[in-house]
Amino acid sequence: MKELSFRNDVLPLKDRLFRLAMRITLVREDAEDMVQETLIRLWKSMQEGTQIDNLEAFALTVCRNLCLDYMARREQQNVAFDEELHDRPDATRSPYDDIVRSEQSARLNALINTLPEKQRTAMQLRDIEGRTYREIADIMQISESDVKVNIFRARRTVREHLQRKGT
Repeated sequence: MKELSFRNDVLPLKDRLFRLAMRITLVREDAEDMVQETLIRLWKSMQEGTQIDNLEAFALTVCRNLCLDYMARREQQNVAFDEELHDRPDATRSPYDDIVRSEQSARLNALINTLPEKQRTAMQLRDIEGRTYREIADIMQISESDVKVNIFRARRTVREHLQRKGT
């Protein structure tokens, strides 16, 4: 087993951890706090010599559990999602295209944020992060079949809503 480096192995996971935390907490500052706490815990685990087989899965699991614990304490499930757009300017797109894409993205994010936490998290990890069902099951600590059911239900809900709205 190779020796883990905080700078080379852990820090590159920061953006993935943030996206996961954002999907669960729905508040940028809370997500940032959860990522910071996750990084602290990873650092401590490394200092204690904890054997970590899959650092990324371990980090995502720690982050998810911290977020869920935090949300349970706050008893606040569906706070408005205030995500900044991270699109880079593209000379081939018009300002109108940017506005349409921004509005569609905002509507889709708002819709995803109304989903139950497990569906939101599973959808984030599968459709946005590109994780396998096995990885998602390990991170969420549920069975692969439960992962598939949650993703199916989330996609179905999103699709039905978009069809009703004509988007």
